[in-house]
Amino acid sequence: MNYQSYIIATLGSHSALQILHGAKSELFKTLLITTPNREAFYKRFSFIDEVKTIPSFADFPMVEQELKDKNVVIIPHGSFVAYLGVEKNKSMTLPYFGNKAVLDWEQDRIQQNKWLQEAQINTPPQYNSIDEAEFPVIVKSFGAAGGAGYFVAKNKQDFEEKKKSMKGEYVIQKYIVGVTLYIHYFYSPFSKTIEVLSMDRRYETNADGIGRIPAHIQEMAPIDPEFVVVGNSPLVLRESMLPEAYDMGERIIATSKKLINEKGLFGPFCLETIITPDMKFYAMEISARIVAGTNMFTNGSPYAIFHHDKPVSTGQRIAMEIKKAIEDNKLSNILD
Repeated sequence: MNYQSYIIATLGSHSALQILHGAKSELFKTLLITTPNREAFYKRFSFIDEVKTIPSFADFPMVEQELKDKNVVIIPHGSFVAYLGVEKNKSMTLPYFGNKAVLDWEQDRIQQNKWLQEAQINTPPQYNSIDEAEFPVIVKSFGAAGGAGYFVAKNKQDFEEKKKSMKGEYVIQKYIVGVTLYIHYFYSPFSKTIEVLSMDRRYETNADGIGRIPAHIQEMAPIDPEFVVVGNSPLVLRESMLPEAYDMGERIIATSKKLINEKGLFGPFCLETIITPDMKFYAMEISARIVAGTNMFTNGSPYAIFHHDKPVSTGQRIAMEIKKAIEDNKLSNILD
């Protein structure tokens, strides 16, 4: 079967450049679906063979039939859930890289917490009611919103005041102090192996800027931290801690096959953790897809090279998996 008859496609946002650059490096044709205000930007890149414009990302269903005729494989990323919502993703009829059943677990923070605990991974204490909480707490909205809407509360009164601006469902967690570490994994259902491809930290608007203001000025003009992600920086973990990082990824995969369905989670995913001074990992959440932090590693990473003996990005690793599936006549195993 000729894999070059397939087109790798995604929405023009989040990690689209990395996904399509990786696909082109594996000799796939590429297609990007975007909005009018982003069209000129994406057309400057020669590895994108076609740019298709729609009025808004929410209008994606209107081009599904046309994309079917092109033999497209869709690669989801965070913007698919953020702009289309879980139900539109689940009802998509195009070949979709991944297991859509995972979406219900990823977007529901209560289910996520169950998944993490079943995998025997430390999690911050999570409270059903603010009356149970040990302060300070962090309050997080559901879904993939890049940290938008999160807030920290120092007491119940502070929580009640800030909650007024919170829309939709949320969870309340104890605020854990430590180093944030986002571990980028890839799991292949063909080789049945877990790979750590890279790691990052996130820069979150004034949450990362507050430390640059002297304490006496902070007291004069209190600033509430906000957690909207604006960028990422690379991080390499102490080698003595790598075995636990790999073990956590393997436990996440094994548990997904028990809790979700036999396919479970596969492809790229990210475990978002905090490491405390006693060297313990606490997992805050799972992103069950490619994450934007991998964009720093479009030319490989200190970890990917250990698995492949060459520079490999997460976008290219996805294309490599699809190519192998096509060549082995097992594409249906990794599409939904």
